[in-house]
Amino acid sequence: MTASAPAASPHVMNTYGRLPIALERGQGVHVWDVDGKQYIDALGGIAVNTVGHNHPKLVPALQEQIAKLIHSSNYYHVPLQEQLAAQLVERSGMTNVFFCNSGLEANEAALKLARKFGHDKGIDKPVVVVYEKAFHGRSIATLSATGNPKVQAGFGPLVEGFIRVPMNDIDAIRQATEGNPNVVAVFFETIQGEGGVNPMRIDYLQQLRQLCDERDWLMMIDEVQCGMGRTGKWFAHQWAGIVPDVMPLAKGLGSGVPIGAVVAGPKAANIFAPGNHGTTFGGNPLAMRAGVETIRIMEEDGLLQNAAVVGAHLKAALERELGGLPGVKEIRGQGLMLGVELTKPCGALVGRAAEAGLLLSVTADTVIRMVPSLILTQAEADEIVALLVPLVKALLAE
Repeated sequence: MTASAPAASPHVMNTYGRLPIALERGQGVHVWDVDGKQYIDALGGIAVNTVGHNHPKLVPALQEQIAKLIHSSNYYHVPLQEQLAAQLVERSGMTNVFFCNSGLEANEAALKLARKFGHDKGIDKPVVVVYEKAFHGRSIATLSATGNPKVQAGFGPLVEGFIRVPMNDIDAIRQATEGNPNVVAVFFETIQGEGGVNPMRIDYLQQLRQLCDERDWLMMIDEVQCGMGRTGKWFAHQWAGIVPDVMPLAKGLGSGVPIGAVVAGPKAANIFAPGNHGTTFGGNPLAMRAGVETIRIMEEDGLLQNAAVVGAHLKAALERELGGLPGVKEIRGQGLMLGVELTKPCGALVGRAAEAGLLLSVTADTVIRMVPSLILTQAEADEIVALLVPLVKALLAE
């Protein structure tokens, strides 16, 4: 056995507050660090590792693809792009797909679609409605759409053309856009991830769809974190029985291989023409194979149903153990996208949980976020609860 690599990265730019852990391998929902310590992974690579680690169906498929063709370029047709696009169109009820490499790129493309939609209608300065506490990425445009002053600080001037409104308040959006002919789109996450696992209400989503139809706006739903089966349906907005006009995806679509996608409905499907948008790596055969195989495994292994059932089990267990405790504000989310909001900052829990053998994150300062792989079993959910509950109780007692 080789000597373990140190958990330090002196030559890597210091952009993350990392834990002193270096992970070496994974199996299912467990991972091991270079020193051989085992963890249960309730973070799933931040909602990325849909089918867990080292999946027996995914790994051979990716090995086969690497031996055939990793990258070709978008000068040529990539048959796997058409295959994955057809699968996403079928499951979303939408029209076509643009492939890129990340959630940020998918959201950036959505914002370009909205602006071109406006320009095509003769609007010189198109405006997009976005939300408080939203997170859409860290490029200058997606940062501008994001509702977090902390991540925006130091990067002004931000891009103009956004109106910000609170969630779940249809009167607020009506007032904010009243008499403004430049509004072209509404852009939001069905369940905000980085913002603290904040779900949009079903009635609000339906009211928004109606408003977009009335005013000829694009409804653009960022499903980067809450999509790909995480809530028990392919896309979280489907619980409201609506269909968006534009839907950015990423994270879980490739089970760990970098991938992004923008799915468009009829209203947005033909806004981009050749030369309007592009990417070097986006849609390469390896990423496309990862997407195709992820969807295949999700269906063969019943992972949407599993996310719903095990997610409900995990949420009920958290409510039973933590609900009603002084200091626990709310337990919320759906499927395997859950947040436990405390009344005090709980960033310290990330390190303490790792010491106890549990990987999770804290977002919006006070929300414990769990987005494990969709293969999680009820027994593994119980394992998460058994590790987490004593840590939360100890923190609240301090």
